Amino acid sequence: MRLILLGPPGAGKGTQAQRLVERHGLVQLSTGDMLRAAVKAGTEVGLKAKAVMERGDLVSDDIVVGVVADRIEEADCARGFILDGFPRTVPQAEALAKMLQSKGMKLDAVIELKVDEEALVARIENRVRETIAAGGTPRADDNPESFRKRLVEYREKTAPLSSYYAEKGELKSLDGMASMDVVSQQIDAILAS
Repeated sequence: MRLILLGPPGAGKGTQAQRLVERHGLVQLSTGDMLRAAVKAGTEVGLKAKAVMERGDLVSDDIVVGVVADRIEEADCARGFILDGFPRTVPQAEALAKMLQSKGMKLDAVIELKVDEEALVARIENRVRETIAAGGTPRADDNPESFRKRLVEYREKTAPLSSYYAEKGELKSLDGMASMDVVSQQIDAILAS
């Protein structure tokens, strides 16, 4: 099973990915984690990424696709994987499709968690209050202003993926505002169909 979960920050993708990992034995692949691992392992792609990152530049789509291509060849991905944080743009999605095709693979599902952005902002505000009330320190980016900036970036760069995958007939959308358990049931229904 090869999946992509789409949705803005705070939509619950991470929670649902963890549930899929537990229920189906999939591997959750984070591009950030994969890049760091490739650099540490000194792979060919990792060395290219290291040079770019040391300059303080953003890693190119080619390098990210190379890291993903190497990672999905590993034994733990044989049962399937969930891409986390990739693709973020339509050009990345196109590069991913070509890379998967070259390996004789395809995506089984692209699932979008549709959410109300204002409700997400309220969730962040509530999470900050709960963290402070529990004596914790909220994350630096856990505030409405930072979160709204992340939503704008998502709308500009990543939201077009919905249309891209819909046009290919691969997108399945569901109500991400439902309870975590209901969202999990909806995802399972999509995967079973």
